[in-house]
Amino acid sequence: MAGGLTTHVLDTTQEGPAVGVEVILQRVDTTGNTETITRGTTNTDGRLDDPLLTADQMESGTYQLLFEVGAYYREGPSDSTFLETVPVRFTISEPDDHYHVPLLLSPGGYTTYRGS
Repeated sequence: MAGGLTTHVLDTTQEGPAVGVEVILQRVDTTGNTETITRGTTNTDGRLDDPLLTADQMESGTYQLLFEVGAYYREGPSDSTFLETVPVRFTISEPDDHYHVPLLLSPGGYTTYRGS
């Protein structure tokens, strides 16, 4: 796969995709300030309809994904959650590579990793 940045959200308690999670991508500068680049909402497959960054938009640097999981749980499979916003801060060091950052989610915890 060509360069770019993608994500998806899986709800382990539902054993499938988390539909309707707002995802915000921010660039983090050297002082820790953030700038929102894009946002989207997960579809029926738990993915965004478009990449967060296309191959042309990829640049080296530090980024942060914010997954708004509190609203997802309150409006969907559960009436409460321990988590409100899940931040995942990561570095793109090879902008020609594809970066995939999935979130495995439950009401009380989460896991993430660099996927393929």
